[in-house]
Amino acid sequence: MAGRDDMFDVVVVGAGPVGLSFAASLAHSELKVAVVEQQSLERLANPAFDGREIALTNASIRIFRELGVWDAIPDSDKSPLRGARVLNGSSPFALRFDPPGGSGDTLGVLVPNFRIRDSLFKIIRSQNHAQLLCGHSVVDATNCHKGAVMTLSDGRQLSTRLLVAADSRFSATRDLLGVGADINRLGKSMLICRVKHERVHHQIAVEWFDHHQTIAMLPLTEGVSSLLVTLRAKEADRLLALDDDLFLLELTNRCRGRLGKMSLASTRHIYPLVTTWAHAFWAPSVALIGDAAIGMHPVTAHGFNIGLSGQKQLAHKILTACRDRRDIADPEMLHKYDSWLRLSAAPLYHATNILVGLYSGEHPAARLARHVGLRFAQYLPFVRHGISAMLKR
Repeated sequence: MAGRDDMFDVVVVGAGPVGLSFAASLAHSELKVAVVEQQSLERLANPAFDGREIALTNASIRIFRELGVWDAIPDSDKSPLRGARVLNGSSPFALRFDPPGGSGDTLGVLVPNFRIRDSLFKIIRSQNHAQLLCGHSVVDATNCHKGAVMTLSDGRQLSTRLLVAADSRFSATRDLLGVGADINRLGKSMLICRVKHERVHHQIAVEWFDHHQTIAMLPLTEGVSSLLVTLRAKEADRLLALDDDLFLLELTNRCRGRLGKMSLASTRHIYPLVTTWAHAFWAPSVALIGDAAIGMHPVTAHGFNIGLSGQKQLAHKILTACRDRRDIADPEMLHKYDSWLRLSAAPLYHATNILVGLYSGEHPAARLARHVGLRFAQYLPFVRHGISAMLKR
């Protein structure tokens, strides 16, 4: 039986950026909140560089401003994204995405993932609102309409009115609660590193679909880009194992000299590509947020923004219920959250999967379709401007 110290209004499992954002969104309520994280407190307090750069939309930046996170991120770590280009093979043609109306505005801002994590952790600690339970994983969980109970790896048992799973696209909490998910292991990996280079990037991102590989160049500071190479898993592992000189030589050849002479500006990191879509985003006394709900393919760089907007929606509904003295785990409220997230995310999720299928295909017909599709989209302003507007939201 859980003691009073182990009883909470809300328990968040997973202290990633979305989980911490959700806890921060509840900071001005009187709810008793706990965040369970399997990493140690020391690692959570000092996140290491992990290679990932997050393309934040204007809507996400507004959320971070409201939470106090945006000002906590150093300006030197904020890189404006002023446009994007999509290339296919050796063709010089590029599909262009620019701010709507030809304004001098940006499509978004690139921020290192570890800086976001660091700033969110400091916000949570300074608010002293959520209790951090670090170094523990959830080994058992049950739920019903009255609440949820979970057992941690140290044997401690927690009870809560609402359990919120935010523990990655491989969510153990989701599995323990019997919530199914479509998990698509793509057999490819994304290798990421920062490089210094000769040629200027003009704050323009470039995505280049080529035979058996996809390369993305994300503009950071002047003369520095984040380079992402997507390859078959075994090929990515081979590339990762090369020494620096051989790695740079092969990287330069793969990029066909687009950036000029390059040198490494960071450590190298590799991530397997997996997409997920939970069959439900809620269950009795349970809600799923972030990658535990939807794990997007990174090609659109929009997955984190969907997760951030989703947590805001859920937090808003919970805070409204508190204000009106209603149940924070009301099934009708959770069902509305599920419907909102499903309707807002499904079009982009499925369109992204179709895009990945088209641009990763090696059949001659797929190559032709890519070439024709890019040129067709270029002459349909509502396509280009619509996507640009979506990125700016």
